[in-house]
Amino acid sequence: MPTTVTTVNVNGLRAAARKGFLPWLERTAADVICLQEVRAEPDQLPEELRDPEGWHAYHAPAATKGRAGVSVLSRVAPTAVRVGFGSAEFDAAGRYLEVDLPGDGTAGGSGPGLTVGSLYLPTGEAETERQDAKYRFMAEFRAHLDALRDRTAATGGHAVVCGDWNIAHGEADIRNWRGNRKNSGFLPEERAWVGELLGAEGGWTDVVRLLHPDVEGPYSWWSYRGKAFDNDTGWRIDYHLATPKLAAAATAATVERAATYAERWSDHAPVAVTYTL
Repeated sequence: MPTTVTTVNVNGLRAAARKGFLPWLERTAADVICLQEVRAEPDQLPEELRDPEGWHAYHAPAATKGRAGVSVLSRVAPTAVRVGFGSAEFDAAGRYLEVDLPGDGTAGGSGPGLTVGSLYLPTGEAETERQDAKYRFMAEFRAHLDALRDRTAATGGHAVVCGDWNIAHGEADIRNWRGNRKNSGFLPEERAWVGELLGAEGGWTDVVRLLHPDVEGPYSWWSYRGKAFDNDTGWRIDYHLATPKLAAAATAATVERAATYAERWSDHAPVAVTYTL
């Protein structure tokens, strides 16, 4: 059975709803949706956003109101839901939510289970405490990724961690890579960290790049400033990182780029991957 997992940074869920998120949600073919930068407590969301019809919705807001926040929407009920990844510093920051889905993640599915994580990795700022915090997050999250990889391998299951990773791994992942070599999101240390995750020791696969090799992009974020969107001066920072068997089962990957600037409901575009297990 095919399972489609979609991830998108909504840049404020209530704001996105005013710009077109709900019509998108009504027509999407996704089975699981990971949201980042929700920026709201569940009780601040209207019912159609907090508990949309036809979905099982789970939210992990940040302790600091109006910041971060991640959610997972699933058409089938998860067998387990986990907020955070065991970090004393970051588990209340609204940056990670993980669900276990039965079978292949679709209604009536069977076979190994599927773990889906929604990640909002810190943005950072070069040579500041914000960048130091980003590196601390990365170090702790790497340990979680290693454990998740090993656990799914031991059980014969699958896992995908998708979301806004806030790092462009390679030159093909950012249009203006020359001008951003000293900026957070494209620093050598950050890129090396992603490279380690994708190496033999890390054991994870960048599914969109696997299905779109040797091309620039496809970008998933464009600044609201200037003509970045119109000129496709973007970054590819919204990833699906999957365990090997799940990555091998990926059959399609699409960035749902809006047709025009006016039709955008976030500065990010949804990134959808279909896995046929």
